[in-house]
Formats: sequence, C-alpha cells, structure tokens
Amino acid sequence: MTETHYGHCLCGKVTFSIIGDLVQPIACHCTQCRQWSGHYWVSTYCDRDQFTFKTGEDHVKWYNSSDFARRGFCDSCGSSLFYETPGIEKWKHLISISASCFDNPTGLKLREHIFCADKGDYYDITDDLPQKAQH
Repeated sequence: MTETHYGHCLCGKVTFSIIGDLVQPIACHCTQCRQWSGHYWVSTYCDRDQFTFKTGEDHVKWYNSSDFARRGFCDSCGSSLFYETPGIEKWKHLISISASCFDNPTGLKLREHIFCADKGDYYDITDDLPQKAQH
C-alpha cells in the first residue's frame, strides 16, 4: 500500500499531500536558504506528479531567487514551504518541501549537509552526517 504524507503552512491555509515515500532530507546552509528560512533549510523532495495541493494553492506566492530557482511561501503566515528549480532541466519536474511542514510521524532522518562553506558563523554542525562544501 502506498503511503500518503500530509503537510501544511503555519496558519493552515496551504495544505498538501504527497503520495509515496519521502526522500530523506538534506540541510542546506547556503546564504539564500538561511536568509529565506531564518536558519538553515531542511527539505525533502518528490516528483511533481506525487504532489497535490489540497487547499490554498492561491495563497502560495513564488519568489524567483535566482535565474534557475524559485521559492514558495504562504502569503498569509509567511511560512517558507517550497523550492523548485524549473531552470535546471534534470530537476525541473521535482519540488522540494520543507521537512518541518509535514504532519508527524514523518519517518524522516537528516542525511547530509550541503553548502557548508556558506554556513552562518553563529552555529556549529555537530552531528556526524556528511558535510559538503557546496552541493
């Protein structure tokens, strides 16, 4: 039986589901992710065919953060929700979703850290997971 995972923004206006297994998340420490999320960004991803908005798709606003990527957030509560790379051919069919938006239990375990060369100087990465300077 295929599992369905549910998630939402802080205020609950944006709700969504993903059918299928969740990919173990990564922590991105790049400057854009830190500025956007308020710390570092932890996300999983899935194929867009597995993803469905249940409510509030009209409350999702997209910010083009680079020539190849955009970030989605709730226009009501400001929750950072999604990251997409429609400008990169091999990833344009994927959507990254903030791991913190999912209802528990998620079964997720952080798998690695990326863009560690850009991490903030106000914290340390203290686990034993792989750390990549870039992606």
